[in-house]
Amino acid sequence: MILNHFITKHPKWVVLTGAGVSLSSGIPTYRDEKGEWQRSKPIQHQEFIQSAYVRRRYWARSLLGWSTVALAEPNPAHFALAELERRGQIELLISQNVDNLHQRAGSQKVVDLHGNLSRVVCLSCGTLSSRAELQKIMYEANPHFAELVAETRPDGDANVEGEIIEQFKPPYCAVCGGDLMPDVVFFGGTVPSARVETCMQALEQADALVVIGSSLKVYSGYRFCVKAKELNKPIALINPGWTRADDLAQLKITEPCAAVLESLL
Repeated sequence: MILNHFITKHPKWVVLTGAGVSLSSGIPTYRDEKGEWQRSKPIQHQEFIQSAYVRRRYWARSLLGWSTVALAEPNPAHFALAELERRGQIELLISQNVDNLHQRAGSQKVVDLHGNLSRVVCLSCGTLSSRAELQKIMYEANPHFAELVAETRPDGDANVEGEIIEQFKPPYCAVCGGDLMPDVVFFGGTVPSARVETCMQALEQADALVVIGSSLKVYSGYRFCVKAKELNKPIALINPGWTRADDLAQLKITEPCAAVLESLL
């Protein structure tokens, strides 16, 4: 396989993963193979911060959709990446996903670029708490939701609209009563600069950048391809469809990522 030759020449990788890695774990992706939205555009960061209705709508939909993430299991791609880390071939894994599956598969050198859905943060006092515990609290406050069924959307979202949103009682911080937000960066938000700097430093030390399961349509991930180009680091892409970095990459593999990664083991 061509990728075997690539890893021989460039043994130390920074890996950037996207939604395609978690697709076979049952978590839907936002975009199709052409990088276009498959559904309506997801929630915007500033909308969540500024609008009480948007927060209510988010938590109502999340109450029904959370089980998709909570019950998802790591797939062979996650386990293969964890094994490659153990073998010393991955310097850092940068995940654009928020599902915590890399960590559950055993990867330790992980930066959750856009945060992690397993945590909830208070917008007033900054207290972090467990998303799993919040699920119980929300069902206690909204027992009628236990009978509802809705279409699953990406990242623990569910297709709920209309009057049921108005009936939902949103959660608040147990410490100060402030508004709660999942500990993630929604679309349009800013990734913390320290997080980005950690990734850039790892890229400087690595031999190559390998992007797996991402269209790179969003600049927060694509920036690492731009940086790799500046550093003259080769880029390998493992993705079945179009990516924003197709013109920058030295290697493009369009086969399913799990099969490709397992073949390296």
